[in-house]
Amino acid sequence: MKYELITTDGRAKRARMETVHGVIQTPVFMNVGTVAAIKGAVSTDDLRQIGTQVQLSNTYHLHVRTGDKLIRDLGGLHRFMNWDRPILTDSGGFQVFSLSGLRRIREEGVYFNSHIDGHKIFMGPEESMQIQSNLGSTIAMAFDECPSSRADRAYIQNSVDRTTRWLERCKKEIKRLNGLPGTVNRQQLLFGINQGGVVDEIRISQAKAIASMDLDGYALGGLAVGESHEEMYHVLDVAIPHLPQDKPTYLMGVGTPANILEAVDRGVDFFDCVYPSRNGRHSHVYTNQGKMNLLNQKYERDSRPIEEGCQCPACRSYSRAYIRHLFKAKEMLGMRLCVLHNLYFYNTMMEEIRDAVQQHRYASYKAEKLERMAQEQD
Repeated sequence: MKYELITTDGRAKRARMETVHGVIQTPVFMNVGTVAAIKGAVSTDDLRQIGTQVQLSNTYHLHVRTGDKLIRDLGGLHRFMNWDRPILTDSGGFQVFSLSGLRRIREEGVYFNSHIDGHKIFMGPEESMQIQSNLGSTIAMAFDECPSSRADRAYIQNSVDRTTRWLERCKKEIKRLNGLPGTVNRQQLLFGINQGGVVDEIRISQAKAIASMDLDGYALGGLAVGESHEEMYHVLDVAIPHLPQDKPTYLMGVGTPANILEAVDRGVDFFDCVYPSRNGRHSHVYTNQGKMNLLNQKYERDSRPIEEGCQCPACRSYSRAYIRHLFKAKEMLGMRLCVLHNLYFYNTMMEEIRDAVQQHRYASYKAEKLERMAQEQD
């Protein structure tokens, strides 16, 4: 990996990251395909057409459904889903949080009951690295626990200490796996994760600890899971200065366009979120004049595209009225078109962000974008 910091504008970074699967221009939004597919009938050909740089998939979900060993035998995740650009795999750590009723956490790892059929699963740092190695992703995420921001301080401290110990085990295991001759991607990268809820001292201490491990990149986890936006921005303000500026910084699971604009201003390179695809599947679309709900009656006879001037596949060919009709008729094409539009909107916004940072006009771009998008059209 080569991470080249091209320029900064305040704390905002514009960078170029070379990987075995191609170059990533940052800041970047990673389109979320949890089980190796974007929900909404969006293909990898579609992803290329709308300017997607990185696709994100999930270790736990691919392990329990289809299976990472089968995917390895079929040539790895890139070949399996016909995607020739970078892939980041989430470690399964978030499922330690989201499946709280189905797991037990121990020092060795986490014992799950599958959310599909209830069968017993064990995943620790070594198992997570082995699964991600079988998938052959470009970037593997370290296995962690995501403690609730509302947990008491003692619990958060113990959890974060364990996550740091797990990171050391992840680093050792991925080095071993990358040295094996049969490994799908022997240049797989490892990102560590900063946790600590909304406790400044824990965030800072752990950021310093993982920064010393000389990893390929660093993420901030455990945010956008119940705390306020202001609390999230404060965590970024206190933690990011203690992570290496010459390595990529990833804010996991975030977020809205406004969240992204604020986080870029605090030094974040990588983002992912299900919002654009989830909202699109429910007829909600993003525009530069605010969000729209295409199911609203006022769009019944509206022959305009979702957004004038947008070059996404939906806006180039179809009207608001037609897409509304598709939702009313329960035709999948309506969901597909809205997901494509939303992902295109996010990808295009990231391109605008990169240009603004490189041209040292990010502050004015951000202010104008936020002002335009603050209005709701419905």
